[in-house]
Amino acid sequence: MKRIYASVLITNFNKEKFIKRTLNSCKNQNFKAKEVIIFDDCSTDNSLSVIKKFKNFKLIKNKKKMFKSGPLNQIFAISRLIKASKGEIIFLLDSDDEYKKDKISKICKLFKKNKKLNFIQDTPINSLTKKKLFLKKRRSSYTVWPRFFPTSTIAVRKSYFKHFLKLVLPSKFPNLEIDARISIYTYLKKEFAFIKQSYTIYKTDTNGITSNYRKYRKKWWIKRMEAFNYTLYLSKKFKLDFKKGPDFYLTKFINFLLEPK
Repeated sequence: MKRIYASVLITNFNKEKFIKRTLNSCKNQNFKAKEVIIFDDCSTDNSLSVIKKFKNFKLIKNKKKMFKSGPLNQIFAISRLIKASKGEIIFLLDSDDEYKKDKISKICKLFKKNKKLNFIQDTPINSLTKKKLFLKKRRSSYTVWPRFFPTSTIAVRKSYFKHFLKLVLPSKFPNLEIDARISIYTYLKKEFAFIKQSYTIYKTDTNGITSNYRKYRKKWWIKRMEAFNYTLYLSKKFKLDFKKGPDFYLTKFINFLLEPK
């Protein structure tokens, strides 16, 4: 059988503290048919000098940030990376996380074995606790998006990812990251999948995008409403019946209270 070629796409902004370990985890993979492409989004720290030491990796330097929103900048970066990639299987990796050395080979085997598989996440390990991050069971049938793992656990067929990008709305929902959007997309298409095996080491960066969304704080509720609205948008595109449960109406009411009067 033909060997699968993989592309690891990394977005970076001021991750000098982590980027060397991240790139080494890609370099040390036991899977050779791969490329690693990094998009640096106007870093002001020493990230670029670290990245340039990895001669076999491709670097795309952004000259000017496109948005004030971290999630929208992330989506713009990944869109650029996709255009530059050659792999059949796309691996997303944040510049503060790491892969175990057999991640790409193990995940590519799954794609090779199952031609109908388009999207998968592995179960990440918390770098501090050394424990797995488990997905909690949904409490209600009205939950309209799945519990999902962070961006660095995502692997997806490039052809499938291109279809998703046509519906990603890259300039809307400024608080909604790529992992949430593609998880909602695959969930509605009944193709969301994850495995219990752990091939990703997840790090919590206090300066990262997700650190801005503490549970039940203002931005958390705004982001939650954006997730519902994105789900509504996709449901209409897919001609699905969207069931608005108590969670939706509670979120909408709180967002109404948060609106400037």
